[in-house]
Amino acid sequence: MIQIDICSESGVTVRIITVLTITVLCNFTGNVSAETPTTTAQNGARWESVFVSNDAFASRELVVPQASSLPAGAGKRVAMTSEAYAGTQVHHMLYLPHDWNPNWQEQHQTWPVIVEYTGNFFPAAGSTGRVEDAQLGYGITGGQFIWVTLPFLSEDHSQNATTWWGDEQATVDYAKTQVPKICEQFGGDTSKVFLCGFSRGAIATNYIGLHDAEIAKLWCGLITHDHYDGEREWKGTTWGTPLEQYRNAAHQRLARLGNRPVLVCQNGGTDGIRTYLETQSSLEAFTFLNVKTSRILGEFPNSFAIHPHNDRWLTVDSPERREVWAWIYRVLQSAP
Repeated sequence: MIQIDICSESGVTVRIITVLTITVLCNFTGNVSAETPTTTAQNGARWESVFVSNDAFASRELVVPQASSLPAGAGKRVAMTSEAYAGTQVHHMLYLPHDWNPNWQEQHQTWPVIVEYTGNFFPAAGSTGRVEDAQLGYGITGGQFIWVTLPFLSEDHSQNATTWWGDEQATVDYAKTQVPKICEQFGGDTSKVFLCGFSRGAIATNYIGLHDAEIAKLWCGLITHDHYDGEREWKGTTWGTPLEQYRNAAHQRLARLGNRPVLVCQNGGTDGIRTYLETQSSLEAFTFLNVKTSRILGEFPNSFAIHPHNDRWLTVDSPERREVWAWIYRVLQSAP
């Protein structure tokens, strides 16, 4: 791995990570008992053993769980419809990790949460736009967090929108309601809720996730892969063009980030995003990870994906995935 610190014209040091080799890690075999309240030190050891020091875990190929029937339970991924949308096709996906315990309240257990927004319906890249087909959040966390894939609500609120935002405000309100509710019902740690997204979802990380101060405060860190809010113009939309107007709005959203950490991943390199962001914000909270999906997954099409623009690259071991996991561990360590 090569880590380069570059001083921009504004004097801000930016970290760029380009991964070239795999670091040999020490194996940590300590377990945290589910029978006693979990301390901060135990949590630190737990996440170190998952994301940093356990080479056996780090080398695993991940298999994203298929949707299964209710009720929700450990190791299951289920479709959930909120009471407010009963009788419609609006739904989100909920995955509970294998160590999830229905008696979590009595045993004082909580789990970090990762919330995800999917890409657009884009058949050329194999993207369906459906919450059922998301994979990024599972790969980012190795299946160890509560994983929630949220929908974009259609204009008539009858179903999930598979292209762009649908009803923006309804989509924002859905997240504001459902994220705290899921944490309350299933033991999500509200101080350790990450937001991530692929493609459309990468833009939504800011466009929806930083839409206003209320929703922005939900997140402890943000992860984007392929695209970034404000970087380029989106012709044919009402919100992403003209570029100057779009960037002015994106700048206002970015201001709501504060000093929370952001990991920006991009197939083919992050230079374009970094150059844009240098004109918009201090980059002290940003880490940039250059990704080459063809090196990780092989030439396309293959059994993982049909196109380099995909969210599957985190399902297999790679130096890039280990960097993502190390970033997650650092954010967990710094969270309250």
